[in-house]
Amino acid sequence: MEYIAGYLFIFFSRCLDVSMATIRTILVVKGKKFTAASIGFLEIIIYVFAINKVLTGMDNIGNVISYALGFATGNYLGVVIEEKMALGTLIVQVVTNRDIEKFSKYLRENGFGITVMEGHGKEGKIHILQSVLHRKDLHSFEKYVNKYDDSAFITISDARTIRGGYFKNRIINKK
Repeated sequence: MEYIAGYLFIFFSRCLDVSMATIRTILVVKGKKFTAASIGFLEIIIYVFAINKVLTGMDNIGNVISYALGFATGNYLGVVIEEKMALGTLIVQVVTNRDIEKFSKYLRENGFGITVMEGHGKEGKIHILQSVLHRKDLHSFEKYVNKYDDSAFITISDARTIRGGYFKNRIINKK
C-alpha cells in the first residue's frame, strides 16, 4: 500500500506542476509577470518534492513510470485548462465578398466591434472585417460569421496589448 501511495503522490504532483508550468509559460508570453512568477514559485516547490521521491527510490521502476505518466498527463491537462481559461486577446480578420454594410452591421448588432477595410484579391475587390476579441468570445464570433458567410476566409492572431477603442466596453450578446 505504501508503494501505491508513493506512485500516486508522484503522479499527481507531476500532473499539477506540469499543468502549472503550461499556464505559467502562457502567462509569461502574455506579459503577466507577477502571476507567472507566483505560479512558478509554487510549481518548483511541488516539483522538488516529486523529484526527491523519485530520486530516493530510483531502484523502483514504478516511481519512474509514475513520474513519466504524471508529466505526460500534466501536459495534456495544462492545455485543457488553458483552453478553458481562454486567456488573451485576438485579432480576427474576415475576408468576404458579401454585402459589407449588412455583414458589418450584423456583427455589430451582435456585440462585436468591427473595422472594415477594402482590398484586392485574385478575383477582384474584397472586404476585410477586423475585430479584436477576448479568446473566450472567438467561438461566438465564428458562429456569427459562419451563419452570415460560411465561405468567409478567417485569420486569427494573438494581440499582446490593447488600449482604448470599443473593445474595452463591449458586451457580447449571448444568443
